[in-house]
Amino acid sequence: MNDDRPVLLETRGTCMHLTLNRPRALNALSHTMVRLLDEALARAEQDEAIDSVLLSGAGDRGLCAGGDIRALHDDARASGRASLEFWRDEYRLNARIARFPKPYIALMDGIVMGGGVGVSAHAGIRVVTERSRVAMPETAIGFVPDVGGTRLLAAAPGELGTHLALTGRSVGAADALLCGLADHHVPARLLPALTEALGEPADPDASAAGIVQGFATEATTGELAAQRDWIDACYAADTAEDIVWRLRGSGVPAAQAAADELLTKSPLALKVTLAAVRRAARLDSLEAVLDQEFRVSSRAFEHPDFVEGVRARIIDKDNAPQWKPGSLAEVDDQEVARFFAPLGPGEQELGLAPGPTDTATTDTPTREGQAG
Repeated sequence: MNDDRPVLLETRGTCMHLTLNRPRALNALSHTMVRLLDEALARAEQDEAIDSVLLSGAGDRGLCAGGDIRALHDDARASGRASLEFWRDEYRLNARIARFPKPYIALMDGIVMGGGVGVSAHAGIRVVTERSRVAMPETAIGFVPDVGGTRLLAAAPGELGTHLALTGRSVGAADALLCGLADHHVPARLLPALTEALGEPADPDASAAGIVQGFATEATTGELAAQRDWIDACYAADTAEDIVWRLRGSGVPAAQAAADELLTKSPLALKVTLAAVRRAARLDSLEAVLDQEFRVSSRAFEHPDFVEGVRARIIDKDNAPQWKPGSLAEVDDQEVARFFAPLGPGEQELGLAPGPTDTATTDTPTREGQAG
């Protein structure tokens, strides 16, 4: 008999194993799943018998394809507020994962996108496989990277994070490691043995990090390292328009293809995403970034590009969204700034950071998770 609980919890030795269990939906996160994960981590944090937590996804297609986009779309069309409460709890869960005091190991096998990145890439120990495809693809649906993704991408070498944030492209294991989105590559066929070893280690004194390292192998060569020259040169521009101009004028076919790709995305989402990544690089904590992302998500949820993007890409699948405005040149700078402004009367800030969200430092953003 199949277990239809959306999150499975099993304790193996001293390891709490959490499994996202919606394989037919690529383990897309629901509000219930977010709450169950948060409750499980709160329990594990206090339980002295639990030394580590392991996160994986049911099925063989991926850890998690993100949030339930159709539910968010329907809520937006109905002018609802349920999505905002979902994000409020989801972003708090992201922060809890990053600050979790015990080793938290995320198996980022298969598809890991959007909200799936949020529950895995803030972990202390992040494992990718040869099947991994990691992405923050929000600009394609008129949305903006969230779940702390703007901080993760801002911390990537050079302008790699800007490239991934704007294009929404997915990366494999080697590029995920290069961009700081993962720590170890383990062949997918070894994941069952790794899971068993974390629950019942042969050496009772072995650390979770040491156990994972024992299974790790070299990832096959990625693509981004060889593209750093044009990516860093083009995406260092101050505006989205200048980025496209540099890509088109680079003389590099891959750069010109990236320019063509950018022009299929929501112009407003592109400009807000660029601003969000640049601002995230100056904020001094993940909590401050999540506060900023909550403001941005709240505004993006209200904008017609989100509903239109989901319709075109996911529901009707005609891949012909009618963005408003329709070009980068038509996007007003004041409209972009509005996404970052404090929420208005009757709206509640996320409020994770102790000070104002706009307080920034020049510190380089780093991952908060414990390596165990």
